[in-house]
Amino acid sequence: MHARMLILQRVFIAVFGLIATAQFAHADSPSVTAVLNSSEAALGETIQLEIRITGARGAEAPDEIMVDGLEIHRTGTSQRIEMNNLSLTSSVIYDYTVMPLKAGRFTIPPQTIRIGNNSLRTPALTLNIADSGGSSSGGGSSSARPGRDTQAAGANNLIFAELIVPKKIAYVGEIVPVQIRMGFDPRVRPRLIEPPEITGQGFTAQKLQESSQSAETVGGRSYEVVTYKTAIAAARAGKFEIGPVTAKAQVIVPRRPSAPRAHPRSPFDMFNQDDPFSDPFFSNPFSQVGERREVEIKSEPVALEVKPLPPNAPVSFSGAIGNFTMATDAKPRTVQVGDPVTVTTTISGRGNFDRVNAPVVEDERGWHKYPPSSKFKQDDEVGISGTKTFEMVLSPNEKKQGLPLLAFSYFDPVKEQYVTLHSEAIPLNVEGGAAVAQNAGAPQTGAPSPALAHAASPIPTATKPQDILYQLTERPQAAESFAPIYTRNIFWGAQLIPLLALIGFAGWKVRRARIDNREAQRVAALQHEATDLMHKLHRNDVSPREYYAEASRVVRVKAALASGNRRIDPNMVDAETAAETFKLTSDSRDRLRRLFEQSDEWQYSGARNGPGRISPENQREVLELIQNLR
Repeated sequence: MHARMLILQRVFIAVFGLIATAQFAHADSPSVTAVLNSSEAALGETIQLEIRITGARGAEAPDEIMVDGLEIHRTGTSQRIEMNNLSLTSSVIYDYTVMPLKAGRFTIPPQTIRIGNNSLRTPALTLNIADSGGSSSGGGSSSARPGRDTQAAGANNLIFAELIVPKKIAYVGEIVPVQIRMGFDPRVRPRLIEPPEITGQGFTAQKLQESSQSAETVGGRSYEVVTYKTAIAAARAGKFEIGPVTAKAQVIVPRRPSAPRAHPRSPFDMFNQDDPFSDPFFSNPFSQVGERREVEIKSEPVALEVKPLPPNAPVSFSGAIGNFTMATDAKPRTVQVGDPVTVTTTISGRGNFDRVNAPVVEDERGWHKYPPSSKFKQDDEVGISGTKTFEMVLSPNEKKQGLPLLAFSYFDPVKEQYVTLHSEAIPLNVEGGAAVAQNAGAPQTGAPSPALAHAASPIPTATKPQDILYQLTERPQAAESFAPIYTRNIFWGAQLIPLLALIGFAGWKVRRARIDNREAQRVAALQHEATDLMHKLHRNDVSPREYYAEASRVVRVKAALASGNRRIDPNMVDAETAAETFKLTSDSRDRLRRLFEQSDEWQYSGARNGPGRISPENQREVLELIQNLR
C-alpha cells in the first residue's frame, strides 16, 4: 500500500511538471491573432473585431485603429484560460467595434502589439461594405424605426439615475443635503433636453448645482457620471417619498437596415453567453451614421420620515435648525447718551441659514433698537454651511455700563433639543445725560423736590418774608447787628432752586426733542420702506419666495405705522397682531393668515418646486388685501 501511494505521488508530480513545462513553453512563445465576426456588412451596421494575445501578460494594444472610411474603437478587455491536452493556455482578448462610414472594400492593416521589450503584429483583415441602396436611410422612417419600448430598453442599459438622501428621518424645516448621480455610457454621446428634477410633494428643494464629473465603472461597464448637489426641506410632518428624479436626454443610436439581421455573436465567446456589446444598439459610439432619439431617465424614489419640532421653543427661536456658533462685537465703546452703537454679530455653522434671523436683545430697557441688516457667505455649493453677519444699531437712552445681552436659539437635530446662545458681556462707557439728572435731584436744606421745583413758580415763596422785612418802620432791637440779606446763605440757597429748576427743564426739553426726533426718523424710515415695498409688489418678475416675503413685510410695516403711541416693532408683528391693529373682518383675517402662512412656507429652504414667478391671480389678491389695510 505504501509503495502504491509513492507511485501515485510521483505520477501526480510528473503531471504537474508537464503542465508547468507546457505553460512555460507557451509563455516563451506568445502569439497574436485578429478576427472579424463578419467579413461583409451593409452600410449602417456595426462589426466586431477581436484581437487575442496568447501566452503573454502585460500586452499593450491600441485604443483606436485608423482606417479611412471606418471608425474603430476599443470597447473592452477580457481574459481567458483554457486547458487542452494537459496544457494551460492564458489569453487576453481586446474587443473593438467597427463602424463603416461609407461603402467599399477596406483593409484593416496589421497592428503592432507590444509585449515587454518585444512586439507582435496582427494579420491584415479585409472587410466588404455594401451600399444599402437607401435601406439604411430608410431605417429612419416610422415603419423601420424601433419603437419607444425598444429604445427605452436599450437606453436603460446605457443610462442610469440615482438619488442619494443621507438621512431617513428629519425634522420640519431641517435642511437635508441631496445628491443626484446621472451616468451615461460615453458611446451614446448624451445631450440633456430637460435637466434632472426631484418630483414629489410636501418639501422644497434648492436649485441644482453641478458638482463634479468623473469616469466610473458600474456593473462592469464604463460610465461618465455627472453629480448634482442640492438640499431639501420638508414643509410639514409626515412620511414622504422624495423623488423620483426625472430627466430627458437625447442619445445616439445606429440606424438599422429595413431587413432585420440576426446579431452576430462573438467568435471568441468561450462561455456561450450573450455579450451586450455585440449588439449594435449598445455598442454604437458614432454620430455620423447614427441618429438621435429622446429617452426619459428616472431614478427610484427615497422614503423620508419628517418629525415635528418639539413644543416650548425659546422666545429667540426663529426656525433655525442645524448647528451654529455666535460671536458679537460692538463699536464704539465710548459714546454719549443717544449716540449710536453698531453691534456686529456673526453666526456660523451648518443648517437652514434662510431661517437664521438676527439675535434678540434680552433687555431693551434704556435702549433704542433699529432694524438690523444681514449678509450671508456660503461655504459650499448649496449654502448649507457658511457665515451670516448681522449689523444692528443700538442707542442708549440713559447711562449704561455695558451692552445688553443678545440671544440666538436654534434646534439641534442631532441632540434633538433647542440650544440658546448668548453674547459675551461687552463693557460700554456711556457719558452725559445722567449727571444732569443727578444734580437736579440732589437734596437741599429747606428746598422742595425736583418735581415740586418743576411745578412751582420761578419766584419762591421763601423770599417774601425778606421783602416784608425791608418795609419795617421801626428800628429793630439789635440794629447794630443788621446785615444785608444778600450776605446771608439762605438768600443764595433760595436763588439756587429756580436756577436748578431751569437747568433741569432745559435738559428735559433737549432729551424730549431727541426722542421726538428719533421717533420722527423711525416713522419716516417705515413710511419710506412701505412705499418702496409696495412699488416692488407691482413687479411681475420676482420669485414667489421673494414676493411673499416682501408682502408680509409690508403688512408688518403698515401695522407698525398704524399702531400710534404703542410703537409696535415691525419684526414682532404677526398675522393676529396685524388683524387686531386694522380691525379686520373674519374674511380679511383668514386671507391675512394665509398670506403669512404662505410666506413662512416659502421661507423654509429658500426655494420651492414649481413655477419661478408668482401668478397674476395671486398677485392681484395680495395687492387687494394690502391696499385695503388702513
